[in-house]
Amino acid sequence: MKTIRTNSENKDFIDLVKLLDADLAQRDGEDHSFYAQFNKIDTIKHAVVLYENDIPLACGAIKEFDTDSMEIKRMYTLSQNRGKGIASKILSELEKWAKELSYKRCVLETGLKQPEAIALYKKNGYDVIPNYGQYIGVENSKCFEKVLEKKF
Repeated sequence: MKTIRTNSENKDFIDLVKLLDADLAQRDGEDHSFYAQFNKIDTIKHAVVLYENDIPLACGAIKEFDTDSMEIKRMYTLSQNRGKGIASKILSELEKWAKELSYKRCVLETGLKQPEAIALYKKNGYDVIPNYGQYIGVENSKCFEKVLEKKF
């Protein structure tokens, strides 16, 4: 397996995000249009795609949230490849990239209808925080943060 760093113009990233959006539309039902407005990928500068034998299996991205924080976005693993630690590899690469760019923490939002995502973030050291920004007061949203450790 290998990961590449790219941006939102990468065809494999775009194709994986389309599958993610289809999955989320099913899970979120009528709430999907609310979330979709915050998940546009046209200006993402930092995306990661994971490949096995040149086949794209998973993706994720980060975008600046504030001067100290990156927001994790567009995490997706093909359903037949879940449970193999692939999403944790993507997340780790995104965190590493955020640190290289001098950000101090990562934040993210996920939905209560995505229990596997909640488990992934908890397993990888993310703590629940109060819902931020557009997710304040949204009962289906759960927000997380992780302070990125400095390596000396």
